[in-house]
Amino acid sequence: MLQKLRGNNKEGFTLIELMIVIAIIGILAAIAIPNFIAYRNKAFCSAAESDAASVAAGIADYYAIPNHISMLGAADATAESPDGLGLTMTGANSVVLSGSIDEITITVTEGAARCPSPYRRSQSTNQADEPGWNGFTFVKMLR
Repeated sequence: MLQKLRGNNKEGFTLIELMIVIAIIGILAAIAIPNFIAYRNKAFCSAAESDAASVAAGIADYYAIPNHISMLGAADATAESPDGLGLTMTGANSVVLSGSIDEITITVTEGAARCPSPYRRSQSTNQADEPGWNGFTFVKMLR
């Protein structure tokens, strides 16, 4: 039957074969593209969490020096001055430090607003001393 459709031409593909291949590629793309977008958006959440962990490590290092006894401000986290931490935030993320020297709250705001809501909900918490998402903001408490 296939030989009748092809005639004397023994090279190339028939229209049916090409349409089947295009349909298979379309089905695979319909499955893969939404998953890829979700993974990319979750990377924005992970970047904010990573930024908060970097700030926490920088603060711990800063206060390990005995003469550092004053509270750091948000500008000090990214400042390159001798008293600053010199940290670089990922993308459009920003950081705010609040609280006292005994209890510091690190708030990293995910600037792109691309973190998906199901992921934010799974990271949220109601206890003030637990890290978690608050809107597009990741809060980390240091004691």
